[in-house]
Order: sequence, then C-alpha cells, then structure tokens
Amino acid sequence: YYSQLGEGLLEYVGPLVDTHVHEKPLSIALREINAGLLTSEAIEGPAQ
Repeated sequence: YYSQLGEGLLEYVGPLVDTHVHEKPLSIALREINAGLLTSEAIEGPAQ
C-alpha cells in the first residue's frame, strides 16, 4: 500500500482503517470489511 501511495497510484484513495507500515493491502481490505466499512453488490456473470 505505502509503495503504491508513494508512486501516486492511490492518489485519491486511502484505507478506511488505521494501518501499520508492513501491512499488506489484503489485510487492510479484510479489516475494512470486518468493520463494516465496505459493502458489496452482486453483479450478473457473463452470459454462457
């Protein structure tokens, strides 16, 4: 996360929870989901 932030890839996006220096993006995302800060919506899959 922090390396991408330094490269400007996440210029307008930040974590919704407090993070630690060596924490991986997946860990941050899972904590955001666990805290109820992220929601998801089902989408239709590709037609077969």
